[in-house]
Amino acid sequence: MKLLKDLIKDIAPCATEGSDDVAIEALTADSRQAGPGTLFVALRGTAVDAHRFIPGAIAAGAAAVVCHQDYTLPEGTGAGACTLVRVPDTAEALGRLASAWHGHPSRKLTLVGVTGTNGKTTVATLLYDCARMRGEKAGLLSTVVNRIDTRAVASTHTTPDPLELNALLAAMVDAGCTFAAMEVSSHACAQRRIAGLTFAGGIFTNLTRDHLDYHHTFQAYLEAKKMFFDALPQGAWALVNADDSHARILVQNTRAAVHTYSLRAAADYRAAVAENHIDGMLLRIDGEEVATQFAGRFNAANLLAVYGACRLLGCGKTEALTALSALHPVAGRFQTVRSRGVTAIVDYAHTPDALANVLDTIREAAGRDACVITVCGCGGDRDHGKRPIMAAEAAARSSHLIITSDNPRSEDPAAIAADMLAGLGDDERARTEVVLDRRAAIRRAVEAAAPGSVVLVAGKGHEDYQITGSEKRHFSDIEELRAAFAAL
Repeated sequence: MKLLKDLIKDIAPCATEGSDDVAIEALTADSRQAGPGTLFVALRGTAVDAHRFIPGAIAAGAAAVVCHQDYTLPEGTGAGACTLVRVPDTAEALGRLASAWHGHPSRKLTLVGVTGTNGKTTVATLLYDCARMRGEKAGLLSTVVNRIDTRAVASTHTTPDPLELNALLAAMVDAGCTFAAMEVSSHACAQRRIAGLTFAGGIFTNLTRDHLDYHHTFQAYLEAKKMFFDALPQGAWALVNADDSHARILVQNTRAAVHTYSLRAAADYRAAVAENHIDGMLLRIDGEEVATQFAGRFNAANLLAVYGACRLLGCGKTEALTALSALHPVAGRFQTVRSRGVTAIVDYAHTPDALANVLDTIREAAGRDACVITVCGCGGDRDHGKRPIMAAEAAARSSHLIITSDNPRSEDPAAIAADMLAGLGDDERARTEVVLDRRAAIRRAVEAAAPGSVVLVAGKGHEDYQITGSEKRHFSDIEELRAAFAAL
């Protein structure tokens, strides 16, 4: 139980109608959970404005309601004993209220956020791994899995909603964690899910086209990411990829101390790829060589971000480099399966830039003349504009391209494939086929691969499901690859 007046200290209400000296037993943004003792926060979502449910929450006995400053109760609806708290932004308020409800757990952790289009999961997970190597109890919030020290908790979103997010952070504190790394998605920034959190540092990986089905324009997508750095407090640090032209824009208004990392230019932390193989790289970082179990320049950048963050968190150079040499790739990120002289790779690459990076890595490591067979698709009910670009990037770098389904959701898989094919010229189409059944597509790629070939299955990575219509059924690219090899 908490008093309303204590919870609303951080949200700067425009007005409070009714007593703020009331006991709150539960905090919710779901009007169906409103009842005696609850504080209901009405959010304005993209599909539904929850302000329409305020009369119902009041009727159910809610102790207080947080609403937008311009909200008017419908005629005939009285607030009664329910206190109305009016604010400029209810989403912002929910984040701050969730933090207060759980005792501001982010203030009790060294919390590092990672944002960008690609690399978030890898960087956040490796930071968690490094903290564990240092002997710290640590937490992780990622697309693949959430971790409270050693306990795994299923992940449903890249960045959870504020109530779940702060509950997880509070559980980390209760478990004795002193450090936490988390992915910060553009949706989380735009929807204020991270409002109220105190970050010790923030990392920017890169920015390329993604999520335009939600943000509509690339500029809006960039501005959502920028919100994260704008909100970093004085005393925090921002570590940004100087090789990405958007980096300087993202940190132009931050109060945090800005540090840079780069594979190409002058920066605070620098690295170069000395050797690149399918199963690892030799890197030169700050004048020292370190052997790693990761492949590709994109992973060199990810590892350099981890190195820079470790240094900013107080690690010595030797300690940080030793940690890099011991790290393992994240599930579904350039994950390899080998059989009968064929190397198959599963990667989460689901943006044009990520797909190009993975294929460039394969070409560099396997040789320009190697046979590379790519299996990929595009998600349904998502950005249509990237579909022809994805196909063009894949076809330009593959010997053979197989277009298939990847979570088609409510869309016709054949229509998605047609959108992808629209990005190909005649020569590329001659090297492309459409196999809509993803299992059949993977088997087709394996059967077509001769010894020395590389098969890339892209788009789903760690995901162990396929969404068709409203049905979510088990499907794992790694499992299907192993089954295809076993059937040869």
